[in-house]
Amino acid sequence: QVQLVESGGGLVQAGGSLRLSCAASGRTFNSLSMGWFRQAPGKEREFVAAIRRNGASPYYADSVKGRFTISRDNAKNTIYLQMNSLKPEDTAVYYCAAMVYSGSYYHSDEYDIWGQGTQVTVSS
Repeated sequence: QVQLVESGGGLVQAGGSLRLSCAASGRTFNSLSMGWFRQAPGKEREFVAAIRRNGASPYYADSVKGRFTISRDNAKNTIYLQMNSLKPEDTAVYYCAAMVYSGSYYHSDEYDIWGQGTQVTVSS
């Protein structure tokens, strides 16, 4: 069973940058599509970005398009979320997730394995 561990969260001022990492254990990482979701206090979990097995054609939520970049390094069993021009509304717990079977990248129900989350706080 694959396990996911996020890191890289923290406190940053508006306009700043952070890079989140999600390290996966197990030998099947390169067969998994991966995604990032986030959940702010009092809100539902929402899609942020997703990337296919081969890293091609990533998907982004409109709210982060042009500011966030998802990438993966299959040799390191790791995905990344580079977050630039951060805004206070980006404050949330960020989760990485793995999709074992093909499905909609945008819906959290399609993902089978989740990390524990990492807090990102953007101050104004």
